Amino acid sequence: MASTVLVIGAGAIGAFYGSLLAQAGTEVSVVCRSDYERVRQHGFIIDSQPLGRWSFTPTQVLKNVADFKGSPDYILLCTKVIPTLDRVALIRPVVGRNTSIVFIQNGVEIEQEMLDAFPNNEIVSGLAFICCNRVGPGEILHLAYGRLALGNLPNGVSDKTAQLCELFNQTGIECGATDDIVTGRWQKCVWNAPFNPLSVLSGGLPTLDILQTQESFVRSIMQEICDIAAAAGHPLPDNIVDINIEHTYAMPPYKTSMLLDYESGQPMETEAILGNALRAAQRLGIPSPHLESVYALMKLRELKLGYLP
Repeated sequence: MASTVLVIGAGAIGAFYGSLLAQAGTEVSVVCRSDYERVRQHGFIIDSQPLGRWSFTPTQVLKNVADFKGSPDYILLCTKVIPTLDRVALIRPVVGRNTSIVFIQNGVEIEQEMLDAFPNNEIVSGLAFICCNRVGPGEILHLAYGRLALGNLPNGVSDKTAQLCELFNQTGIECGATDDIVTGRWQKCVWNAPFNPLSVLSGGLPTLDILQTQESFVRSIMQEICDIAAAAGHPLPDNIVDINIEHTYAMPPYKTSMLLDYESGQPMETEAILGNALRAAQRLGIPSPHLESVYALMKLRELKLGYLP
């Protein structure tokens, strides 16, 4: 019997990976609010530069999580991690006894609330290394990359997680299982911590322009994340900063997810990406002056936008 998947947060990431699982023969339903009418009538259009162009018609298209009919084998939670969104309350109505909860989201130190809320369910942390944007209602543009990493929390890889990885691999997207996904989460933060906020603070510059003019500053932020991760018990490879710099030079000009949120007036993941890392640094006694400055500037930008301090 085909697995059933409910994607909660069917924006660029959720719609893209949900469409791949549908290609692999999985029954995929989606919860999407802003594009609900368009997706209900026409589904999604995925335009992938490396993989081609295809349409994706979900099994169920829902405005509200509680309207889902059935009990999903997997929940793919792909919303933003922002203070005003209660992830636990959002998914609780559809978490069944055998539901695996997979969150593909940015940020560090975001795991514990899920573990505490659902102690009897498999909790899977997911990381997407991808350039992918929503370019219109129900329209997703996949520019480059796409690799996924999945791992159970607090550690290990279950049979269900390995099965999910295999489904993704069948579609031409690399999906690897790791028994230390928390370290991988810090590894992704090495890139997110400089480029997401700097794209906003620079007034909308793409990643390549930021790197070409401020490589030293970018490297300093990256190194601070490495130092914090090591102190937290998650040492990263010695060459991780150089690898991130090299890959960013090679990727096409790209607007970060935080910049897209800023331009559309949506809340940004400042706390999940920067605030949590900085609080870990303070707890562990790791000096992080560059990260602290960028975080302070982002909080001022949020204040200007009317966010509560």
